[in-house]
Formats: sequence, C-alpha cells, structure tokens
Amino acid sequence: MTIISLSLPESMLDQIDQTMKEKGFVSRSEIARQALRLYLTEDLKIEEIDGEAVATITLIYQENADRRRLMEAQHVYSGLVATFLHTHIHKGYCLEVIILKGKAVLIKKFLDSLKQNEQITQIKISVLNK
Repeated sequence: MTIISLSLPESMLDQIDQTMKEKGFVSRSEIARQALRLYLTEDLKIEEIDGEAVATITLIYQENADRRRLMEAQHVYSGLVATFLHTHIHKGYCLEVIILKGKAVLIKKFLDSLKQNEQITQIKISVLNK
C-alpha cells in the first residue's frame, strides 16, 4: 500500500479517534480508507447520471459559519433549486436540505461548488435520474 500524508484540523482528528473507538476501526488509516471508499462510490454514482434529474442535497454546517458562499452557490444555480429547508439542530449546527430539479451536468457543478466549501461539515446527495 502507498502511504500518503494528510493535514487535518485537531477537532476532526478528535472526531476520528472517537469514531474509531465507537465503531471498532483498528486504525486511523482504516477509517480514512472507508471514508474515501464512501466518497468515491457516491461520486461515481453522480458522475453516471445524464440528462434531467431530481436530487436532494443535505448539508450540515456550524451555526456560526459564514453562509455567504453557500447562498452565492444557491443563487448561481437558482434555476435548479426547487426549494430548500433550513433548521437549527443540536450543538450549534445547522441542517439544510436543498431540492434540485434540472440538468444533471448542472447538479454536478452545484454539488462540486458545495464540496469546495470547507465550512460544510457533511454533504449527502440522493439523485433520481428522470
């Protein structure tokens, strides 16, 4: 196996260590491999979609995050956004669900713009190809 180096914020490392204990991962490398497998699998599914699609994107981010980049992305792709829901969840976090309808290529671009926002803690997508 090839060894890589990865820089992470201390808070994320603490979460990784806690998850390792709770879920029984044998090493940080194994939990990182599992996370990358999940990411690559989700990414491949979205890449296979063509034509018109409907999607939901669920985001979790800290309540005190600067929402300007998120709102800017939603405005740039406003033709896709059918609706969205924003709510405050426990421990100072926000959850947002965005429902999209339109060309799959634009949904992919919108998702890529969200993935570049380091303030977003989690992104989940569900897609239905029309």
